[in-house]
Amino acid sequence: MTPLGVVALVVWVTSLLSVAATAKQRAYFNVTELRVLDMMLKNYDRRATPTFDADTPTEVTVELYIRSFGSINPSTMDYEVDLYLRQYWTDPRLRHKDITTPLDLNDPNLVKAIWKPEVYFPNAKHGEFQFVTVPNVLIRLNPGGKIFYMLRLKLIFACMMEVSKFPLDFQVCTMEIGSFSKTLSELELRWKAEKPVVLYESLKMPQFEFGGVQTSMCEQEQSSSIGDYSCLQAAFTLRRSLGFHLVQSYLPTILIVMISWVSFWMDVDSVPGRVTLGITTLLTMTTKSSGIQAEVPQVSYVKAIDIWMGVCTGFIFAALLEFTLVNYLWRKRPTLQEFQNAISREHEHQDLHDENNWTNVKSKTKHHPHLLFHELQKTESKKQAQKIDEISRIIFPIGFLCFNVAYWPYYML
Repeated sequence: MTPLGVVALVVWVTSLLSVAATAKQRAYFNVTELRVLDMMLKNYDRRATPTFDADTPTEVTVELYIRSFGSINPSTMDYEVDLYLRQYWTDPRLRHKDITTPLDLNDPNLVKAIWKPEVYFPNAKHGEFQFVTVPNVLIRLNPGGKIFYMLRLKLIFACMMEVSKFPLDFQVCTMEIGSFSKTLSELELRWKAEKPVVLYESLKMPQFEFGGVQTSMCEQEQSSSIGDYSCLQAAFTLRRSLGFHLVQSYLPTILIVMISWVSFWMDVDSVPGRVTLGITTLLTMTTKSSGIQAEVPQVSYVKAIDIWMGVCTGFIFAALLEFTLVNYLWRKRPTLQEFQNAISREHEHQDLHDENNWTNVKSKTKHHPHLLFHELQKTESKKQAQKIDEISRIIFPIGFLCFNVAYWPYYML
């Protein structure tokens, strides 16, 4: 082996011995510090707050780490969160000169032996403590009696949503943390100064986009005889993603309305085709509206999607009524005066103005059926029917466009 290799080997062996010695020394210190902690806990009263002797409230700093945020259900007015609740406070009773390094305590007996804030979530409907694969709880005792307490919870919070602009709405859902048994004179909760609520960097929600969080303090007064309790609140702004509803609701209904306009370009005599088109689009719109209504909560006020579906249905129904009017005018029998005027224009050399009744006029033209058909096409009612179709080709698209111009800015701004 070369001299350089020998030197490298010596350095490597030395570093291994140093690491082993450090680990051994660290294990020794941990054992010593744990024994010191056991001695301090013998006379420790976990029922009393850390600042009980000073007659001042214990200040507890709170931080939330949101691991997942989802299952926002407007039907049940709640949402589900998987979070880490992190709390910081100082307990002078756990100060000792021999504790110089942080002690991570996950022994259930040690965790139970130390005083911890009795906090709860006032607006939580259901909660679970995580046990996979071990109880997700940690207490870290730092030098100077500073304690860090963390536990993982799965909670369902109530969120009273306002869905009048659904699905163009945004929601503000709150998360409240309060003291359950200690009044403000004993326990005071505080948000962490920097980033009190931290979101998992890859956090995504299927139906909403995260718009930010605002933290604040509140006081919940249960009764005058009990007292005031410290309370923290985090308000999450959630804006509903529009992509799903554009593809599933808005674009299909726009196409259905536009298809109903095809009847304006069909011949008036195409009664079966125009009737079938109108009824089919109307039934399709009704079915689509029923499917959408099944996905939203049943509330007493009108929602944005209700306005949209109602107007679209109205346009389709109006197109069906338009054809009814056009068909009536097209098949309306001409009056005697209209028929006489038509025959007079075609046979100006004949004096037909002496005829006094419809029977005489019919006998005058019974040998010319093609003349009768040709002149009936020129009656005023048929011209009106054709004119209505021509006007509808312009009025209906313009009316629907004006509705969209008013609808989208009103509900999105």
